[in-house]
Amino acid sequence: MEELTQTTPTSTAEEKRFVRLHSVRVSTENDQQTQDMPIQMQTNHLSVFYGSFEAVNDISIDFRKNKVTALIGPSGCGKSTVLRSLNRMNDIIPGTSIKGEIMLEGKNIYSSAFDVVELRRRVGMVFQRPNPFPKSIYDNVAFGPRLTTSMNRTETNELVERCLRQAALWDEVKDRLKDSALALSGGQQQRLCIARALATNPEVILMDEPASALDPIATNHIEELIRQLVKDVTIIIVTHNMQQAARISDFTAFLITDETRIGRLGEFDVTTKIFMNPTHKATEDYISGRYG
Repeated sequence: MEELTQTTPTSTAEEKRFVRLHSVRVSTENDQQTQDMPIQMQTNHLSVFYGSFEAVNDISIDFRKNKVTALIGPSGCGKSTVLRSLNRMNDIIPGTSIKGEIMLEGKNIYSSAFDVVELRRRVGMVFQRPNPFPKSIYDNVAFGPRLTTSMNRTETNELVERCLRQAALWDEVKDRLKDSALALSGGQQQRLCIARALATNPEVILMDEPASALDPIATNHIEELIRQLVKDVTIIIVTHNMQQAARISDFTAFLITDETRIGRLGEFDVTTKIFMNPTHKATEDYISGRYG
C-alpha cells in the first residue's frame, strides 16, 4: 500500500496529495484471516465516464463473500456510480463507458459473452426510495421468477412466502397478499423491494442508501435485516450515515474527490480499522464530520 507523504506543512496540500493517490486494495492484504475470505466480486482499476467526464478513476476493491461492504464518502465522489456499475445499471445512461474490469466470481461482467439479464438476476439492487410495482404484494415478489422460470402455483406460493420471511415481512402481510403493494408503509415497501430482489436467488445485493427515506424504527428493521441476509448473500451498500456504516458493515471503502470532481478510492479496509484507526487524515476528518 502506498504511504501518504506530506509534501508541505499545509492541510490543503496534504488533502490534494491524498486524493491523487492511486487506488489501492485493502491494506490488510497481509492479514491471513482477510485473505482466507473468498472474493465474490472485484473491481480492477475501474474508471467510469459519462461522455467525456470521468466520474471515478482507478477504483480497485475486493468484495468478500457473505460480508457487508459499505461505500462512504462526500456527495459527488462516485459511490452510486461504482455501485450501479456492479450490475451494469449505468448501461441505461447514454454515453456511459468504462475502463478496467469488474469480475463476478472470476468472470468479467463487461465481457461481450456475459449475459446482462443473467447478471442482474445474480446481482440484485435495492434503490434509495422504495419502488414497488403497482401490483399486489404477492405479484411484486413473484414478478422476477415468472419472467425467468416456469413454476407451478405451489412453487410460486412457497417462493413468495420464503422471500417475505427472509425480508422479515411475512407476519405483517400474510393475510393481505393480494392487496396493493402501494398501500404498505415506507419501511414495509422497502422490505418488499428486498424480498423482490431475493426472489431471483441473487448472490449479491446492491443497496443504494436503502434507509435514507425511512424513520428510525424502519431503519432499524432494515439494518437488522441486512445482518441476517448477509449469512446467505454478499451485500454492498452506499450510505451517508457513518453510524450505520459502522454498525452493519464488515469492510468500508472511503471515496473522495477534489476540485477535478473525479472520484477516487481514498482508503479501503475492515470497518473497525477505518473507524477506529484510519490510515489517512482525510478519512478521519470525514467520519468525524470535519470534512465533506
